[in-house]
Amino acid sequence: MKRPRGSSQVFADPEAYWRGQGIGLICGVDEAGRGPLAGPVVAAAVIVPVGADLPGLRDSKRVPPETRETLDQAIRSQALAFAVMEIGAREIERLGILAASLKAMAQAVKALAVLPEIVLVDGNQPLPLDYPQQPVVKGDDRCPAIAAASILAKVHRDRCMAAYHRLYPQYNFAGHKGYATREHLEALQCWGPCRIHRRTFRGVKEWLSGEAPDV
Repeated sequence: MKRPRGSSQVFADPEAYWRGQGIGLICGVDEAGRGPLAGPVVAAAVIVPVGADLPGLRDSKRVPPETRETLDQAIRSQALAFAVMEIGAREIERLGILAASLKAMAQAVKALAVLPEIVLVDGNQPLPLDYPQQPVVKGDDRCPAIAAASILAKVHRDRCMAAYHRLYPQYNFAGHKGYATREHLEALQCWGPCRIHRRTFRGVKEWLSGEAPDV
């Protein structure tokens, strides 16, 4: 995205800049679950109205689980539109995690019931979409719309992993959410991978190649 002449606010405070340009339908989009060894990558897109009452809204990684649940409900009830999409382990293996994450975010934006005027994307990569958009590095800390999307994505993914925990309790997915904790690696050593593990990821692929490390 080219830098608008005479303006640094579009980079310092993107939402305030675009609202100052008369843009009202601002979509924030973010993902959760790029790093884990198991489970889907989840993306959410949301259009939050001006004046939404979302106390404590910020990057989902910095919000306690109980507050995330409360914010998730508040965002869903106040948003002009929102959508959540998943891409599972097999497609992550096929595309790679970056492309899978971008695809999930693009799908979430396209699934919105309201067409956004601009899309603010967390990170430094544009989406494969023919929409006006701006990537925003650390956007979940800088843009309320992106922070709202991060909450929806994180809460949805945590619920997915709790459901997988009921299917595969030996891994304790409800606890570590698929990340490469010591507990998870020890479970892999004991049980090997299950169907939701990402077989191209370090920590999993070694079990399939017969080169599994000691934990």
